[in-house]
Amino acid sequence: MTGFVENLVFRFRGLVIAAFVLLTAWWALCAARTHVDASFTKQLPLEHPYIKVFTQYQDQFGGANRVLIAVMAKNGDMFTPEFFNTLKSATDEVFFLPGVDRGQVQSLFTPNVRYLEVVEDGFSGGPVIPSNFQPTPEAFSAVRENIIKSGKVGQLVANDFSGALISARLMEIDPATGEKIDYLRTAERLETNLREKFTSPSVSVHIIGFARIMGDVSAGARGVLVFFAASFLITGLLVWGFSHSLKLTLAPLLTSLVAVVWQMGALNILGYGIDPMSILVPFLVFAIAISHGLQMVRAFRTEVFEGNDSVTAARSAFRQLLIPGGVALLTDTVGFLTMLVIKIETIRELAITASLGVAAIIVTNLFLLPLLLSYQKLPAPYRAKIAARRKKTDAFWKHFCVIMEPGPSIVILIVSGLLAFFAFHQSQKVRIGDLHAGVPELRQDSRYNLDSALITKKFSIGVDVLTVIVESVPNGCVDHEVVSLIDQFEGRLRSVPGVQSVVSIASVARLLNAGWNEGSLKWRVLPRNPQALAQAVAPIETSTGLLNADGSVMPVFIFLADHKAETLDAVADAVKVFREANPSPKARFQLASGNAGVMAATNEVVAAAQFPILLWVFGAVIVLCLLTFRSVAATLCIVAPLALVSWLAYVVMVWLEIGLKTSTLPIIALGVGIGVDYGIYLFARLQATLRNGEYFEDAMLAAFIQTGSSIVFTGLALAIGTGMWVFSDLKFQADMGLLLTFMFLVNMLAAIVILPAMARWFFHHHTRRRPILPL
Repeated sequence: MTGFVENLVFRFRGLVIAAFVLLTAWWALCAARTHVDASFTKQLPLEHPYIKVFTQYQDQFGGANRVLIAVMAKNGDMFTPEFFNTLKSATDEVFFLPGVDRGQVQSLFTPNVRYLEVVEDGFSGGPVIPSNFQPTPEAFSAVRENIIKSGKVGQLVANDFSGALISARLMEIDPATGEKIDYLRTAERLETNLREKFTSPSVSVHIIGFARIMGDVSAGARGVLVFFAASFLITGLLVWGFSHSLKLTLAPLLTSLVAVVWQMGALNILGYGIDPMSILVPFLVFAIAISHGLQMVRAFRTEVFEGNDSVTAARSAFRQLLIPGGVALLTDTVGFLTMLVIKIETIRELAITASLGVAAIIVTNLFLLPLLLSYQKLPAPYRAKIAARRKKTDAFWKHFCVIMEPGPSIVILIVSGLLAFFAFHQSQKVRIGDLHAGVPELRQDSRYNLDSALITKKFSIGVDVLTVIVESVPNGCVDHEVVSLIDQFEGRLRSVPGVQSVVSIASVARLLNAGWNEGSLKWRVLPRNPQALAQAVAPIETSTGLLNADGSVMPVFIFLADHKAETLDAVADAVKVFREANPSPKARFQLASGNAGVMAATNEVVAAAQFPILLWVFGAVIVLCLLTFRSVAATLCIVAPLALVSWLAYVVMVWLEIGLKTSTLPIIALGVGIGVDYGIYLFARLQATLRNGEYFEDAMLAAFIQTGSSIVFTGLALAIGTGMWVFSDLKFQADMGLLLTFMFLVNMLAAIVILPAMARWFFHHHTRRRPILPL
């Protein structure tokens, strides 16, 4: 079959290259239409129970996709004419932003923010800021009193009265246009229409929310182009250092770029865009293509040096690498596809994007590259220069082969075993979710995280909200058993570490009941009498978000200090414990809504997926190795070093305090899928030489001489291609770059050190018998 494909491709090589040119031109036109596609819904594990609750009630009580705008006075408190004019104008600006749910906008200047007080005739209330407000000292004094009466201190107003919040909910579909909201455009509007417009010497504006995150991530992602240019230049120099030929350098660079163009074009044809979280995948594909291209260049050059003409050398290189190269790239593809088990659309798109790229590499590197090489002529001086260098590298590999000796190989295996034992136990310390405050995708000193820290410091609500939905019977809001249970639940949650405050219909009803009784603290209880309880609950409107129209659903808002994994776990566990300890046919406590609820669901999905994804990727690698080499021993030699490096990657995550989340979970699958390439190329040459009847020592040396240098250069090319990401402004890109660089380098070292040491004992029957020296 290989011979048939070889003859077909090389017999019509001119036509095949022309077809590649036409296809690349078409894919390039498609790739030019590829757009950045950010979506809040794509971040959600839609099949998780928490998210089902979230989506069921988000229209009634608002979702997690909120924007908070903090307008802060730089000097003194907020009771100045300039501040109030700014707050009113900013509120109006937010109200008319595309995609904003206007009924959910809250500010001191919106009519749904009201106060309530006890007067002689009962209750009196109204908007916190009356319609006839004028910025006079008397009016400011009245507004201050209204704010205190409304209970909005710490929620919409800073605890020290230094600023106020504007809260708005963004919808996935813009009701005005019927089109999907453009988060990047929304982020730009938030910056230009709010921060830049209303910031002044006396007032500052701070903005947080998913749209702002996507804006900052997108801005940081644009800087990736600089890293790609630097990576392209350094990789080109590295390839030139390996080949010492401009022609042999340009050929793999060209085919690698073609693979990226095909990938981007295919994405557009399938209707996908590039998610900001997946912006690095095309550059990863380029690095993978370069690494496999080096193997083809190495095989071609070796055949030319043995006296073959360019066409014969290219055909031989094609024949040598079609199977091992195809298997290696197929393994990469399977490694990417295993990420589909994570039922989060963003990760699934990443898997599809990467798989399309590797599929393109299979075509461009295994077919186009050897055809281009068949037209290359290597002059005699070049051959002499490479031959002189090869003598040095051959001498190095001869000395390196000492690792196959019985003593050194045993030491290597013992050290590897001890290291595996240590790494496995350390890997159990990896924590799920975010380990630091703020948005983990951005660095701690980013503007977004600084804004988030300021809002958390100035307001009691925090920026992370986990909402528990209490499902009851119609008019459950006036059922003492139901409301009392909610009150108990609220009290239990207040004692959980990381909880800043809790708001529910129960706590508000207790305050209102005291109001009906001259404000006496003795009456700050929930009345048992149905009429009295109804009287306490009656002033609570549905616009507060504390109950629905028929009083059958009552959210409990839990404001958290942060969204660290331990905080989310503690709150979720407390809810589950309370629910199990207090079963009630009238009240069901459902997790969860709010942005922290979404994060908790995502953490649980990641925790559930981390072992299945490893089983899938290692299972696929094992099956492909067994089918390719038809040997259990060969499979163990290739897979065992991969397992060791995977555990070591977890150790690195523990040491650097990198949590296991949606941006880092795919890294292990990527590292295994790509790292296996080293072992496959090396063992393919070893097995071919052993089948020719060579002793193991000679076969291993031949494998090192033929593929060792290219494997080292491959590892360096991949590491440099991803190592540049460490300098990204985006924290998650820097983490991905660091982990991938580690895995690529250490997988390369494991392949050329541990694999030969293992093979030495698995294939000892091929070992040359040493002559017995006379005494």
